[in-house]
Amino acid sequence: MNSSLIVSRYARALVKYVRETGHGKAVFSEAGILVKALEEVPGLERMIQSRDVISDHEKVTLLHTALGQPMSHEMESFIRLLAKNGRLTEIRFILKHFQALLLRSEGVRNAVLTCATEPSPMLLQRIKALVKAYTGDDVVIRVRIDHDIIGGFVFDMDDYLMDASVKGQLEKIRQDFHNDNRRII
Repeated sequence: MNSSLIVSRYARALVKYVRETGHGKAVFSEAGILVKALEEVPGLERMIQSRDVISDHEKVTLLHTALGQPMSHEMESFIRLLAKNGRLTEIRFILKHFQALLLRSEGVRNAVLTCATEPSPMLLQRIKALVKAYTGDDVVIRVRIDHDIIGGFVFDMDDYLMDASVKGQLEKIRQDFHNDNRRII
């Protein structure tokens, strides 16, 4: 089965489940902590994705530890369901999609702003106002610092990507130069 279809189905099921129980905010918060841990803790995602290194029970315990706080019943049940169905390999993508779906259902969009340096609060407010004017939805912006982009920013929201980074512009110049020289030969 297509991986993105699996991610979407499980994420929609979790949204439905937390709406029924009324614990959407708590599970949303836990999902954010787990996604961050899976992205930032070296080797954690590899351990969760491994099929032979540790058992599913140990993977669930590892996720409990990564959360760093008591896990809600809903999140624990969901993780155990993923383990039972052999879908823990997709947990980071499922939880990210769950967060996006839950926010979207509340009229809020999720975005990532990648900058070389920390953006000012005023800049973040201006971006939020522009997104609100353009889409009619509020936006939650997660800021990522990446010194490799040199300057500027990369804004990623849903299917919209705006690369206004120095690195992106240099790459475009390099690609144009390469394409122009290819025609000469």
